[in-house]
Amino acid sequence: MEILVTVALVVLLAGLILLGLASSANSRREQLRSAARLTAIERKLDAVVAHLGITVREREMPEVLRLIFADQRIAAIKVYREETGASLLEAKNAVDAIASQHGR
Repeated sequence: MEILVTVALVVLLAGLILLGLASSANSRREQLRSAARLTAIERKLDAVVAHLGITVREREMPEVLRLIFADQRIAAIKVYREETGASLLEAKNAVDAIASQHGR
């Protein structure tokens, strides 16, 4: 009888693990799909803006600028990431671009 209960618990645990893995795979697929859709939308928006000849100003980030001028680039990257949700590489590239625009 104890063996039967143990086997039932093992099967239940295995089922829960498989359910968790399936759910994780679905959410990962959904994230990738959403990222691809967002990229396509951004590309289309960029094309419309370029076609209309509109100049889009970048968002002002005074704290990032202050940190750049204080030669605290790593802190500037951290603040940029917090404000925009950008990845580390995106934030570094953006902070580098902002710094070069301001002669730093």
